[in-house]
Amino acid sequence: MAERTILEAIVAQRVQDVRAAKARHPADVLRAKLDDAPRPIDFVARLRAAAPMALIAEVKRASPSKGDIALDAKAAERALQYAGGGAAAISVLTEPTWFKGTLDDMLAARQAVDALGDARPAILRKDFLIDDYQVLEARAFGADAVLLIVACLSQSALTGLLARSRSLGMEPLVEVNNAGEMERAVKAGARVIGINNRDLRSFTVDLGTTDRLAAGAPEGTLIAALSGISSRDDVTRFQAAGAGAVLVGEALMTGIEPATKVRELLGR
Repeated sequence: MAERTILEAIVAQRVQDVRAAKARHPADVLRAKLDDAPRPIDFVARLRAAAPMALIAEVKRASPSKGDIALDAKAAERALQYAGGGAAAISVLTEPTWFKGTLDDMLAARQAVDALGDARPAILRKDFLIDDYQVLEARAFGADAVLLIVACLSQSALTGLLARSRSLGMEPLVEVNNAGEMERAVKAGARVIGINNRDLRSFTVDLGTTDRLAAGAPEGTLIAALSGISSRDDVTRFQAAGAGAVLVGEALMTGIEPATKVRELLGR
């Protein structure tokens, strides 16, 4: 019997996590909170307003490939630093086991940037979404968008979660890593496609992934390059490949002051 991939292990754990969350806070309880949840902004419009390149800055304490990165990082503080540097969106990891994140991190980030008004960065829930319940969670905790990973969803689940997200005012970032997944994202009607240079099955990184796959998206699709981006040269490379956004995590969680690094990546 083949050994489970890292992605399969994470998804199996998230199935258990969702089951436990539903027992603690039934979906009806979350739905009742939606009217009081912070209003979403248009994720796609916010990214396009940052043309020619939007930066999605990530709050990430740990990862399966790197282990602990910045366990003491405060989501609200990071969010304001990223916003100060010019980030168009802030991605918050909410997966607890491997990435050490929580929904409260995302809510704290959202509450911090709310003070910036309509020009604030959009908030993206970065997680392994497999159930409508997690979409409700995202909206109840202030997300403007969610990540949907093609590799861990059937086509019907992908289409259903995409529709459910839109019904709550959130346009998903649909993540792909190969040509087959790109075809599936396009078939599902994704408007924002994230090309992950990291294969989540092995967690190896190949920056050529975005170069190869970007042309497979229909005209008008917003392409975001994900993973392995650490320098201004990387950003200009992916802009030339057709990306209108890049998502940067580890390079912002380590090293120089976050707002300074955001400006460096954007060439400001």
